[in-house]
Amino acid sequence: MEREYIRDRTLEGHESARKRGKTIGGAGVTDDHMLSMALHLREQEMGLRDIAAQLAITTGKKKGQHPSPATIMRMLREHDEAAARDPSST
Repeated sequence: MEREYIRDRTLEGHESARKRGKTIGGAGVTDDHMLSMALHLREQEMGLRDIAAQLAITTGKKKGQHPSPATIMRMLREHDEAAARDPSST
């Protein structure tokens, strides 16, 4: 019961922060250049791990490291969803 209370209070805090314009989570590591490279590599039928190994983070504390396959998957999924909503943007 105590865990549920803590969870509920945490979620309320996150919602309150979002309403105030605060972001939850770490800094973003993707940019438009990384997206275009990932799209190009996906067209060549490379897997997510292979794409992640080809890309590098260009800014922030993780500069020079490779993004995770999950980050690549999320970035490509968001791009695909945006393209499905507005086909003229691609």
